[in-house]
Amino acid sequence: MIADQFVKDLVLDPSTRDVSDVKHEVKAVASSSSADRAKKFLEECKVPEGAAAYGSYEEFVKDKNVDIVYVATPHSHHYQNTMLCLEAGKHVLCEKAFTTNAAQTKRLIETAKAKNLFLMEAVWTRFFPLSIQVRKFIEDGNLGAVHRVIVDNSFGDNVEKKYGTTHRMINMDLAGGCLLDLGIYSLTWLFQTLYHTLPPPARKPPTVVSAVTPYHATGADEMTSMILTFPSAPGPAPAGTPDGSSHPAHGIALTNLRVASDPDGFNTCRPAIRIQGTLGEIQVDGPAFRPTTWRFIKAKGQGMKGTGEPEVEEHKCEIPGQGMFWEADECGRCLRDGRLESEGMGWGESVVIMEVMDEVRRQGGVRYPERIESLEYPLAL
Repeated sequence: MIADQFVKDLVLDPSTRDVSDVKHEVKAVASSSSADRAKKFLEECKVPEGAAAYGSYEEFVKDKNVDIVYVATPHSHHYQNTMLCLEAGKHVLCEKAFTTNAAQTKRLIETAKAKNLFLMEAVWTRFFPLSIQVRKFIEDGNLGAVHRVIVDNSFGDNVEKKYGTTHRMINMDLAGGCLLDLGIYSLTWLFQTLYHTLPPPARKPPTVVSAVTPYHATGADEMTSMILTFPSAPGPAPAGTPDGSSHPAHGIALTNLRVASDPDGFNTCRPAIRIQGTLGEIQVDGPAFRPTTWRFIKAKGQGMKGTGEPEVEEHKCEIPGQGMFWEADECGRCLRDGRLESEGMGWGESVVIMEVMDEVRRQGGVRYPERIESLEYPLAL
C-alpha cells in the first residue's frame, strides 16, 4: 500500500538523505472503516507514540494538530476526500492521478486558492535527485534539441487471475485501469522532460492520439498507448525552421497490465525511458516510478574514448528508503516559505496532464460512473 510506504518514509531520520532544513511528524491517521484499523496502521508503520487514530475522515480533519493531509485513497475518491480537507482548512498533498478528470482538478485548485491553502499532486518521482539531475542536464543544453521521448510503465500479470472483477486496478467504480494508475508515470516522464524543462511562458499543451484496449470483464483500460505532440520542446530549433525559435517533439507513453516493461524482473531490458536529442540519448532504467540509474550516450561524432569505443556516462542515484520523503520535503518547504503551489509540480501542469488523460479516455471510449466524475460536493461514494 502506498500510504504505509509514505508514512514509513516520513518517520525516517532526514539526515539519511542529507536533509536538515525540514522534518516531519505524523500527528494523526484515519481509516474509513474503524479507529482500530487506524491504530494498527500506526503500529505497523512504527509511528512514535502520540499520533491520533480516527475511524472517520470527518473526525480526522477536525484535528487541530494536523497541518497538512496526505490523501492516498483510490482515484475515484480523491476529489471528495481532498475537498473535505480543504473545506476544513487543511493543506493537502493528494496522490496521483490527482482526480478522475480535469474539471475536478480545476475545482480543487479554485478551492485551495480561495482558502489560501497549499495543494499539490503527489507525483513522488518528480522530486527524486535522479529526476532533478536529468531535467538539469536537458535544461543545460547537454542533450541538444530534444525531439523524442519514449516511456513504458507496464506490469505483466494474468489479469483475470490477479485482479478478477473487483480489484481496484480494474474496478471502474474506483476509476481503475492502467491509465490513471500506471500510465500517469509514463506521462510524468514526458512532461518533466519535454514540458517542465521549458521556461513557463514557452510551455504549451500537447495534442494526443491514443489507442485503448478495454479489459473484457469490466471495461477498464488494460492497454493504453499514447503519442503526444508537444509544439515546443527543449533545445534549439533546426536551421531553417519558420519561426526559428522552437521545434516540436513527440512523446510516446505506453502502459499495459498484461506485458511488462521489465519482463524478467532483473532489468535485462534496461531502459524504461529514452530521451533522444541531437547530441545523444539519456536512458533511464526502470521502473519508471522509482528509477535509480541513468546514462548519457553521446551521438556519433560527439565524443569517443581514445580506444574508439562509444562514450557513455553512467549515473547511480541510490534511494535511502522508498523515496516518498522527497515530495514531503517539498511540501514542508512550501509551507515554511508561505507558498501555496510547488514549482516542481505546479497546478497548471497537473491540469494539462489531466486534460491529456481525459482526451485519451474520450478517444478510447472509457467512461467512469457519473458519480465519481461529478463536481458535486459532498457526495457519498
